[in-house]
Amino acid sequence: MHAGNDHTAALDQATRDFLAARPQLFGIAYRILGSSVEAEDIVQETWLRWHHADRTNVLEPTAFLTTVTARLAINLARSARVRRESYIGPWLPEPVDTTVDPQMGAERAEALELAVLFLMEKLNPVERTAYVLREAFDYPYHRIADILETSAANARQLVSRARRRLAAERRKRVSPAEHRRLLEVFLAAAQTGDLSVLEDLLAEDVVSYSDGGGVRGASRIPVVGRLRVAKYLAAFAPRFWPEADIQWVEANGRSSVLVSAGQNAVALLCIDASAEGIDRIMWVMNPSKLLPYVASLSG
Repeated sequence: MHAGNDHTAALDQATRDFLAARPQLFGIAYRILGSSVEAEDIVQETWLRWHHADRTNVLEPTAFLTTVTARLAINLARSARVRRESYIGPWLPEPVDTTVDPQMGAERAEALELAVLFLMEKLNPVERTAYVLREAFDYPYHRIADILETSAANARQLVSRARRRLAAERRKRVSPAEHRRLLEVFLAAAQTGDLSVLEDLLAEDVVSYSDGGGVRGASRIPVVGRLRVAKYLAAFAPRFWPEADIQWVEANGRSSVLVSAGQNAVALLCIDASAEGIDRIMWVMNPSKLLPYVASLSG
């Protein structure tokens, strides 16, 4: 009888340890994978492994759990790369509602904006993981080294290479207030198809990405360059906007716009902007990415 009580108490403690670490585990997996659905799967798998592990020698439950999560996420990221090569049209990360947890389980809200997750796809999964653990979770290099089974010097190298690659792809960002203002002006100009305002707002090398996953009538190739993007937006304005309902939302720590027709969500519009103007426009239209996000808003 007594042994049963001990077992129950140990399991209760294991559950408490897991639940305490859970926001961090999800935050790590989500940043590595760019998908909340895949991140949930990883967190579930981590729970199963924790549940069945011999926990008697585990001194730091969170360290154990984050190691398992990060390694599982790296493995899944490797196979996801192969799957994404056959993805129809541009692939964008799956948005998350950050109103409840602005840092998403992290020390800092780094590596969370949609554009950063999108660019992080260009890093290999190990670089990406090192970068996430350092920049968002402020892990010391020796801990990152343990998780990645490498040396602290190599962990440092991985992080600085990731930083350099991301900095080369992305100019300095505008403030959240300026981001919101640019999106408001952009939305008004896009709705009316105002070419001159659009051209003023857009950076010269702007890219518009529509992720429809082959399901929606989204553009299957990115639209590149100020004039092309402005004309593209003006061309579909009369068809797209008159039926649309607009809702201001937060996605990945930034103001975004949810576009619906009737009761159905059609697109989540997100931008990335620098001093030179809006340099990335991201339309998340794939229902498998949009619907979980919309469900989390009403939750």
